[in-house]
Amino acid sequence: MFSKKPEPTKPTSTPPASAAKPSGTPATTTPSSSMSPAPAATKAKPPASTLATDLHIKGNLKTTGDIQISGTVDGDIRAHLLTVGEGSTVKGEVVADDVVVHGRVVGRVRGLKVRLTATARVEGDIIHKTIAIESGAHFEGSVTRQDDPLNSTATKPKLTSKAAE
Repeated sequence: MFSKKPEPTKPTSTPPASAAKPSGTPATTTPSSSMSPAPAATKAKPPASTLATDLHIKGNLKTTGDIQISGTVDGDIRAHLLTVGEGSTVKGEVVADDVVVHGRVVGRVRGLKVRLTATARVEGDIIHKTIAIESGAHFEGSVTRQDDPLNSTATKPKLTSKAAE
């Protein structure tokens, strides 16, 4: 790769090809062209992982991406965007930036944005920054608003420390 750096400075045919992408000068384009494939690769978001209706998982799921649940999961789930499909069941704690529930969740739900649709059934506490509950949704538990609901230590230790004082 070090031999490629002197090549763009000598011929002028290589910089216009790389300059067409970032639209910069050849001297500036050479360092950024070696850097530009990495940001372009990070911009492409992979599609959501989908768990089919006939799939039953016993165990925890963790990803930085998106998950669409159509089957059954017995375990905790951590994701960026979690969609619990209609007819699906999750038994465990759900933690995600965005949580959309169309189906059933038995356990705690923690998310920055939590949305329960009309077909949702949630049995457990919801800790959120923002929440939307549509008419017809079934919910049993408590709702707590927090600025940082994804931080598990921010839930009950605050109350315990106040009681200790």
